[in-house]
Amino acid sequence: MSDDEQIEEIRRRKMLELQQQAAAQAQQKEAQDRFEAQKDAIMRKILSSEARQRLMNLKLVRPEVTDAIEAQLLQLAQMGQINRLGVPLPMSDEHFKQLLQQLMNKGQKKDFTIKKI
Repeated sequence: MSDDEQIEEIRRRKMLELQQQAAAQAQQKEAQDRFEAQKDAIMRKILSSEARQRLMNLKLVRPEVTDAIEAQLLQLAQMGQINRLGVPLPMSDEHFKQLLQQLMNKGQKKDFTIKKI
Protein backbone atom coordinates (compact mmCIF):
# COMPACT_ATOMS: atom_id res chain seq x y z
CA MET A 1 0.00 0.00 0.00
CA SER A 2 1.30 3.40 -0.88
CA ASP A 3 1.15 6.37 1.47
CA ASP A 4 -1.74 7.88 -0.48
CA GLU A 5 -3.75 4.68 -0.18
CA GLN A 6 -3.04 4.50 3.56
CA ILE A 7 -4.12 8.09 4.04
CA GLU A 8 -7.27 7.45 2.02
CA GLU A 9 -8.04 4.33 4.11
CA ILE A 10 -7.59 6.33 7.33
CA ARG A 11 -9.92 9.03 6.00
CA ARG A 12 -12.56 6.45 5.07
CA ARG A 13 -12.39 4.84 8.52
CA LYS A 14 -12.55 8.21 10.25
CA MET A 15 -15.51 9.27 8.09
CA LEU A 16 -17.32 6.02 8.86
CA GLU A 17 -16.65 6.47 12.57
CA LEU A 18 -17.99 10.05 12.49
CA GLN A 19 -21.11 8.92 10.62
CA GLN A 20 -21.75 6.20 13.18
CA GLN A 21 -21.33 8.70 16.04
CA ALA A 22 -23.73 11.12 14.34
CA ALA A 23 -26.31 8.35 13.86
CA ALA A 24 -26.00 7.30 17.52
CA GLN A 25 -26.44 10.90 18.66
CA ALA A 26 -29.48 11.31 16.42
CA GLN A 27 -31.06 8.16 17.88
CA GLN A 28 -30.35 9.34 21.41
CA LYS A 29 -31.87 12.77 20.68
CA GLU A 30 -34.93 11.15 19.13
CA ALA A 31 -35.41 8.91 22.17
CA GLN A 32 -35.02 11.92 24.49
CA ASP A 33 -37.56 13.89 22.42
CA ARG A 34 -40.05 10.99 22.59
CA PHE A 35 -39.59 10.74 26.36
CA GLU A 36 -40.13 14.50 26.76
CA ALA A 37 -43.27 14.36 24.61
CA GLN A 38 -44.67 11.48 26.68
CA LYS A 39 -43.79 13.30 29.90
CA ASP A 40 -45.50 16.48 28.68
CA ALA A 41 -48.63 14.51 27.71
CA ILE A 42 -48.83 12.92 31.16
CA MET A 43 -48.19 16.26 32.88
CA ARG A 44 -51.04 17.81 30.87
CA LYS A 45 -53.34 15.08 32.19
CA ILE A 46 -52.35 15.43 35.85
CA LEU A 47 -51.76 19.20 36.16
CA SER A 48 -54.03 22.10 35.29
CA SER A 49 -52.65 24.82 33.03
CA GLU A 50 -52.03 27.09 36.05
CA ALA A 51 -50.18 24.32 37.88
CA ARG A 52 -48.07 23.59 34.78
CA GLN A 53 -47.25 27.29 34.55
CA ARG A 54 -46.19 27.28 38.21
CA LEU A 55 -43.96 24.27 37.49
CA MET A 56 -42.39 26.05 34.51
CA ASN A 57 -41.74 29.16 36.61
CA LEU A 58 -40.14 27.02 39.29
CA LYS A 59 -38.06 25.27 36.63
CA LEU A 60 -36.51 28.62 35.70
CA VAL A 61 -35.41 29.20 39.28
CA ARG A 62 -34.64 25.70 40.54
CA PRO A 63 -34.35 23.20 37.68
CA GLU A 64 -32.90 20.43 39.86
CA VAL A 65 -35.93 20.59 42.16
CA THR A 66 -38.44 20.53 39.32
CA ASP A 67 -36.77 17.50 37.76
CA ALA A 68 -37.28 15.62 41.03
CA ILE A 69 -40.86 16.90 41.35
CA GLU A 70 -41.71 15.88 37.78
CA ALA A 71 -40.23 12.44 38.39
CA GLN A 72 -42.29 12.03 41.56
CA LEU A 73 -45.47 13.22 39.84
CA LEU A 74 -44.92 10.81 36.96
CA GLN A 75 -44.29 7.97 39.37
CA LEU A 76 -47.40 8.83 41.40
CA ALA A 77 -49.48 9.02 38.23
CA GLN A 78 -48.20 5.70 36.90
CA MET A 79 -48.90 3.97 40.20
CA GLY A 80 -52.34 5.58 40.53
CA GLN A 81 -51.38 7.24 43.81
CA ILE A 82 -52.62 10.73 42.85
CA ASN A 83 -56.23 9.53 42.94
CA ARG A 84 -55.62 8.04 46.39
CA LEU A 85 -54.46 11.43 47.65
CA GLY A 86 -57.99 12.66 47.04
CA VAL A 87 -56.84 15.17 44.45
CA PRO A 88 -59.05 15.59 41.38
CA LEU A 89 -57.33 15.42 38.00
CA PRO A 90 -56.12 17.65 36.54
CA MET A 91 -54.57 18.89 39.77
CA SER A 92 -55.45 22.50 40.47
CA ASP A 93 -52.86 25.14 41.23
CA GLU A 94 -53.89 25.15 44.90
CA HIS A 95 -53.45 21.39 45.24
CA PHE A 96 -50.15 21.63 43.40
CA LYS A 97 -48.93 24.36 45.76
CA GLN A 98 -49.80 22.17 48.74
CA LEU A 99 -47.97 19.23 47.19
CA LEU A 100 -44.95 21.44 46.47
CA GLN A 101 -44.89 22.63 50.08
CA GLN A 102 -45.01 19.05 51.33
CA LEU A 103 -42.24 17.96 49.00
CA MET A 104 -40.08 21.01 49.73
CA ASN A 105 -40.46 20.60 53.50
CA LYS A 106 -39.66 16.91 53.23
CA GLY A 107 -36.38 17.65 51.45
CA GLN A 108 -35.15 20.29 53.87
CA LYS A 109 -32.36 19.33 56.19
CA LYS A 110 -32.72 19.94 59.83
CA ASP A 111 -29.53 21.59 61.00
CA PHE A 112 -28.54 21.56 64.59
CA THR A 113 -25.46 22.53 66.51
CA ILE A 114 -23.97 21.09 69.64
CA LYS A 115 -22.48 23.60 72.01
CA LYS A 116 -19.96 22.58 74.58
CA ILE A 117 -20.49 24.04 78.00
